[in-house]
Amino acid sequence: MASLTRTMLLAAGLFAACWPANAEELRPYTVAGDAIPASLTGTKGDVARGRALIVERSSTCILCHSGPFPEQAFQGDLAPNLAGSGSRWSEGQLRLRLVDASHLNAATIMPSYYRVDGLARVGTSWRGKPILSAEQIEDIVAYLVTLRN
Repeated sequence: MASLTRTMLLAAGLFAACWPANAEELRPYTVAGDAIPASLTGTKGDVARGRALIVERSSTCILCHSGPFPEQAFQGDLAPNLAGSGSRWSEGQLRLRLVDASHLNAATIMPSYYRVDGLARVGTSWRGKPILSAEQIEDIVAYLVTLRN
């Protein structure tokens, strides 16, 4: 019975990870040039949670990106390798790329993870909801800035 309970809790957690971030009011932010300099939450994100979000397939990061994730056999090659992200982009530049990469390149294939307006072909369950929460964005940024090589 305990094994069944653990399996059910694991399945529920995986199922929940595939749904968009809780319907939250988007927090205001300011774009300065090619960056969002200030944290969306007012605090630094958690590096370990950021890495976990990137390598879990439901976040979609490694469907397009590859990086220093040896435990993931299948990684994408449609987008830049995430290795060295912290050397190539500042914290604010990474934040804008996650929040709304189309601000930098209207033809990008990267989803806008923290935008809800002006989007086309959005599934019903995703309408009006960001893909990632402000906290998740900050966690991913916190991890990506650590990737220096």
